[in-house]
Amino acid sequence: MSFGPPPSVYTQSALAADGRRKRRHRMLLGVGAAAVVVTLCVGSRLLMPGVKAPTVAEHPAAAPAPDEIRETAEKIPATPEGQVVVDHNEGGLPKDSAPNPRYAPGTWATDKILAKGVADRIAGIKIEPGYDETAWTLKLDGHICAASSHVTVDGRTAVVVQPAKRKGTKDAGICDEVVFFDLNTGRKLWQSQMPSANSAFVTNTNLTLTKGVVAVAWGHGSVAYDMKDGRQLWNSTGVSRCEDKSFAGGRALLALEECGEGADATYEIQKLDPRTGRTRWTYGIAKGVQSAYLPSSDPPVVAVAAGDTEVTDLITLDGNGKRLATISMDHYDPKCGGRYFGAAYFGEFEYCDGMVVGRHQIYVESKENDEINEPETWIVAFDPRTGKSGRKIDGRRMEPAVPLRMNGDDLLVYRHSDSDVEPSAVVSWNSRTGKETPFLLFTLPEGDAGKLSDPEQSDIVVEKGRVFFAKRELTADDKHPKDPALAVIGIGNVGH
Repeated sequence: MSFGPPPSVYTQSALAADGRRKRRHRMLLGVGAAAVVVTLCVGSRLLMPGVKAPTVAEHPAAAPAPDEIRETAEKIPATPEGQVVVDHNEGGLPKDSAPNPRYAPGTWATDKILAKGVADRIAGIKIEPGYDETAWTLKLDGHICAASSHVTVDGRTAVVVQPAKRKGTKDAGICDEVVFFDLNTGRKLWQSQMPSANSAFVTNTNLTLTKGVVAVAWGHGSVAYDMKDGRQLWNSTGVSRCEDKSFAGGRALLALEECGEGADATYEIQKLDPRTGRTRWTYGIAKGVQSAYLPSSDPPVVAVAAGDTEVTDLITLDGNGKRLATISMDHYDPKCGGRYFGAAYFGEFEYCDGMVVGRHQIYVESKENDEINEPETWIVAFDPRTGKSGRKIDGRRMEPAVPLRMNGDDLLVYRHSDSDVEPSAVVSWNSRTGKETPFLLFTLPEGDAGKLSDPEQSDIVVEKGRVFFAKRELTADDKHPKDPALAVIGIGNVGH
């Protein structure tokens, strides 16, 4: 029995509603071995009622509220030796699943649970060595259309769903159901239907979270809900010059506004009051930009593709929406919009898998380097105030360096190894001193390592001293189509 979507689960009407760009799809190289360093438009918004630990901020703030967005700090373990703590497989994949994969958007972790979105459900997998045990399953009303990587301090998040009850009707592709749930228990906290969302599809629906608010935009409308009870706070569904294309959440709420259509479209960035939808400031992007992304709301950073389909520049803004710097991406690849072979599935405008934005630095991965005996990629730190580059951390020959997330003021970096001897690694890097500290050392399963290690094909999540690699598309093995397929592998510290 297959739990995956049939080939037409995302209908042609949905695909036609939001034309997707054609991009090259990067496949992770890695057939050789290399050393792993183990150095030790306010008008359209209708207001509605109702060995050394990583460096942290010098003046830590008060304990965050439960409904704030989680920003955890990882402790460097006494030993970086890793062990498998999650080894989860998915069965029932159809034999011809390669051209029609079972989509698995959304990966989240707490101290006890790894939660994974799979088709029309979310599985909560117990984090424990030697077991593949599902602690809970949250059955949804249809397939997941959009997911956010943001999680609240107390372990809650949301997805947008395409209700299956419309199957066989003209509205079959509509994604208009928001589900807010608890990651530790799998309990659905509330569910709400998005207003006037007839044009919300898997190709254009984008979901985010900020303090106390869940916000969704789909290019022709938007809506925000109170996390506490699912009460609608505001929406934007009227016709106006500019439409909410996407939101960026986290510490603040930014809106990516598209003004006009097609080749004549222009973009604006707005900072919004999350509770009312009112615009606090607007930054207008120059004409000629093909697309834009919002990898960070605070500090505000915009990735733009000017005269091209790939990102050409990063624009940094101050707290009032004034431009600080423009950083050329001529030699860098922030990997914005690169998931699902360039198709805009499951929300894409907040994801740039080749970059991480910290409070004081922006870290961007370089483009691939084909020179023999040279690092395949490296990561450079940029000052968002000036745009000037600082220190860099190198990958290895045939082994890219991938930025994962901030850890206090340090950056967590993943290095994949295809060597039979040298392990893959997650390291903590201090860009101010250049010091690199091992966090976890491990080996990924042969045959799956390439896909798991590619951030454009798999989620790589670090949380509570573990790193999880979770595929976004599940397919049956060509030689053994009846065997369950690896979906998630999690590595923890042997002393954890």
